Amino acid sequence: MNSSVISEFHQLYYYSGVWATNTTWMGIPQKCPLDLWVYQEIIHEVKPDLIIETGTCYGGSALYMAQICDLIGNGQVITIDIANRSGLPEHNRIRYLNGSSIGPSILDSVDSLIKAAKTIMVVLDSDHSRDYVLKEMEFYSKYVTSGSYLIVEDSDVNGHPICPDHGPGPFEAITDFLKVHPEFWSDTSREKFLMTQNPSGYLRRK
Repeated sequence: MNSSVISEFHQLYYYSGVWATNTTWMGIPQKCPLDLWVYQEIIHEVKPDLIIETGTCYGGSALYMAQICDLIGNGQVITIDIANRSGLPEHNRIRYLNGSSIGPSILDSVDSLIKAAKTIMVVLDSDHSRDYVLKEMEFYSKYVTSGSYLIVEDSDVNGHPICPDHGPGPFEAITDFLKVHPEFWSDTSREKFLMTQNPSGYLRRK
């Protein structure tokens, strides 16, 4: 497939705003359905005991992942956000933490909550600046178990291929991280639908 065609479709999708206005899961704003399909494949394959998500926003992806965990009969979701929003979806597999994802109190809380989990998956979707994402990757990659995933979202900004004026973001953080973390590799097989909002962002632990 011509890469320029993929980029043009990606830009058309993003700038249409459909992802921000009327893409929902159970009535809650949601991310790109192509990536959501890949998430359920990963959850079914890895069967994580725990999924750690940074960047709760409206709680749509936390609810989606919790309901996929319902279907496979395993897993809990810890989701973290600096904003303290009301009306987030309730589910017995979801635990909400309020604070900075790289703040000491949050990291202490995560440390205390992961002890019983044998298989852990991480999804990063908070601040999208390179330096912040790289700090998150350094902090949270240690929790990812062998064969599981560290997913870095929205690596399509800063011209990859959207928002060229964004400045260094998740894509650049991924590049820097992989230079010093050979235990992870970018699993491009997870980009099989051609358009993903997480290019090079499906990092699997060896």
